[in-house]
Amino acid sequence: MPLFNFQNSLIVGGGSQIGFDDAEIVNFLNPAAKNDYVSADIALRNSDIYSTVFQLSADLASSKLITSNSRNQGMLNNPTSWSNSYSFWQAVYAQLLLGGEAFVYRWRNQNGIDVRWEYLRPSQVSVFPLVDYSGLYYNVTFDSPLVGVKMNIPSGDMIHFRLLSQNGGATGISPLRSLASELEIKDSSNKLTINALAKSVLTPGILKINAGGALNAKLKTGRSREFMNQVNNSNGGPVVVDSLEDYTPLEIKGDVSKLLAQTDWTSKQIAKVYGVPDSILNGTGDQQSSVAMMSGEYAKALMRFGRAITSELTTKQSSAVSIDIKPAIDPVNDDYTDNINLFKQSQILTADQAVWLLKDNGYLPPDLPDAQVQPEQNTERSDVVEDD
Repeated sequence: MPLFNFQNSLIVGGGSQIGFDDAEIVNFLNPAAKNDYVSADIALRNSDIYSTVFQLSADLASSKLITSNSRNQGMLNNPTSWSNSYSFWQAVYAQLLLGGEAFVYRWRNQNGIDVRWEYLRPSQVSVFPLVDYSGLYYNVTFDSPLVGVKMNIPSGDMIHFRLLSQNGGATGISPLRSLASELEIKDSSNKLTINALAKSVLTPGILKINAGGALNAKLKTGRSREFMNQVNNSNGGPVVVDSLEDYTPLEIKGDVSKLLAQTDWTSKQIAKVYGVPDSILNGTGDQQSSVAMMSGEYAKALMRFGRAITSELTTKQSSAVSIDIKPAIDPVNDDYTDNINLFKQSQILTADQAVWLLKDNGYLPPDLPDAQVQPEQNTERSDVVEDD
């Protein structure tokens, strides 16, 4: 295994050294340019990014991770003793959506069986390639002083989720990288709008004196102060001006109104980056898109992120893991029951099969008694006339 020395370099096989600032290693593990970096802490101050990340991470955490191995299923259901399962997975998924990758350390016993999982912040983890680039290893700084720093952690002990990658899946790229320009423009636009809005309402109005000749600055200031004192002392009543004076209140200029109307410009860009309909950011969205169509697009977005999650878990747990997003996109089972009813009407399912599926899904109570079908009564009158 590679070891560190005090010259900030890597000792590899044969005694040769590779510096940590070696261009090949830096480019391999950090393909993103520094000027494209967007801090997650700063990004979450943007309401659109917060809304998108919160909703996607919450819905992914509401989904079910399913595997056939009962022991692995137990870890997926209860991965940590630090918090509840929902909070743990939402934190992992939120970090994945913000940073493009997320880390979970597997605490295992001497037999290699998982005991608990620990969420790690990206700042705690350093990723390095093996000498022959056949894999990765990790150096981790744990929060617990009893653990401290663990060096040369093999990839089998680390669950490393990644999104889009430029180095064969070794590391992920943050979606925020593509929003660097948009967020910079948004920040400048906000400052311009606030500045223009503040200046537009700084002066409440213009008091024009129609007679009296040219006034010097001292007289103008004195008359303005006298008028404002009258306004403040009117207690909401009408303001009286002289017949030789005209007072015109100022309104917000049209260009400032246009700036305010453009504040939702980045919401569509953010929705596009995360692959979700912009309607989830409380925008108008596409007025011609139906609710079912938008729901379908959102389900596709969830599955794109879900596959990045299940693929890593399948590799590390050595048992196939799938994700069921139905609890997130259909929490009250409306779509499910509609489909069951449609299948029954088209005779794909019988009535008994439909009832069984609804009971198995929990929509109907399992002890619901079977419906008693009443025999049809013959209502036709007999035309037979008995002979005397």
